[in-house]
Amino acid sequence: MKLLLLEDNKKLNETITKRLKLKGYKVESFIDGAQAYEAIADGFSCFILDINVPNIDGIKILKKIREFYTEVPVIIISASVELDIIKQSYDFGCNDYLKKPFFIDELEIKVQKLCKIQDDLIQFDENSYFDFKSSNIKIGEEEIRLTKKEKLLMNLFLDNKNQILSYESIENYVWEGNFASLDSIRSLVRRLRKHLNNEYIQTIVDTGYIFKTS
Repeated sequence: MKLLLLEDNKKLNETITKRLKLKGYKVESFIDGAQAYEAIADGFSCFILDINVPNIDGIKILKKIREFYTEVPVIIISASVELDIIKQSYDFGCNDYLKKPFFIDELEIKVQKLCKIQDDLIQFDENSYFDFKSSNIKIGEEEIRLTKKEKLLMNLFLDNKNQILSYESIENYVWEGNFASLDSIRSLVRRLRKHLNNEYIQTIVDTGYIFKTS
């Protein structure tokens, strides 16, 4: 299982990382909110976020995570006791809130309780998988590395299998609210289709696409 840790106190960050790795977790740790924000879509099974961190705060990252993943656990760790901050954390979808200072054992217990999502291979057919852990596609023995936008589009399709996705929803999710032309969206879909070697992605004329699975 791969976890993302955002904690700007270097000593605490190192302590948490070391303890969780000893428990067998794979941990990618960050002290800068902007760097953690960029890594959201890289196939994490659990997020541990401090709120007051440089550049992009933990609440904004939590909101963005919930755009990508509705069920992946998020644990907030913060020194803040302001009720508005705690309420915001839960309103935006955190699963638990741990106030600093805390014993590392407390955090371990919460991780063990909440972060039970496995790094599954999502199977398309007998030879094709999406590796949630690495966000790459595996076809037979070949592993295909995806670009960031390809990963985001793949995650979006898998979260909405057999449902129609509009051009607008793809633009908002993959381009993170920035403008994307219809040609750019179609070009991205074409590239992903080539990786899949199958007609999973079907075009809905004048509307968008659907990822069809049995």
